[in-house]
Amino acid sequence: MDFSLMQRVFPFFVEAAWTTIQISALSMILGLAVAVLVTAAKMSRSLLLRMVGSLYVSLFRGTPCLIQLFILYFGGPQIGINLEPFAAGVIGLGLNIGAYMAESIRGALLAVDRGQAEAARTIGFSRFQTLRKVILPQAARLMIRPLGVNTVALVKGSALVSTISVVELTYTAQRFIGSTYKPFEIFGVSALLYMIIIYAVARAVDALDKRFAIA
Repeated sequence: MDFSLMQRVFPFFVEAAWTTIQISALSMILGLAVAVLVTAAKMSRSLLLRMVGSLYVSLFRGTPCLIQLFILYFGGPQIGINLEPFAAGVIGLGLNIGAYMAESIRGALLAVDRGQAEAARTIGFSRFQTLRKVILPQAARLMIRPLGVNTVALVKGSALVSTISVVELTYTAQRFIGSTYKPFEIFGVSALLYMIIIYAVARAVDALDKRFAIA
């Protein structure tokens, strides 16, 4: 194993890891926003909104994320959507993970005993007050772990944006392999940095879980 090579390329991979973190963080924020809207649609009293929400989830969970990225980045210009690789990566990953997060949020909301909502309504709470003061505080604890799993999957899935020329960890590894012909060392550095990022995410999820458990 060529440790001197790994040491030389490490600074380049650290820079690429920062790009991976940025893409993952921005995609997660977008995914959460999308998930809230989709969850609201699927739990709406409107049949049309429920159908739209279900269609969204089925579409984005039923097709590969890689194909979605290709349609957005390569197919977008045909309909007037011209995006830089970074922006296309964030939007593509965000729209995809949003479908998974929506199901996690919806599942947590449905897990709260319906009797509590009925009790809140009998004492005069509106539907919004019941959701905000009774349902959400309890559902939030149940959302943390599933959303944490979604975030870890998102970090791993961020490697897909290398296919549209975003210079993140996987793209950087592929570039160095082409010049060094030492895939074991190069992918080893890349894997190490992915593990560090995912470990940090897992610890953050544990901290949130403990905080809500105490509250």
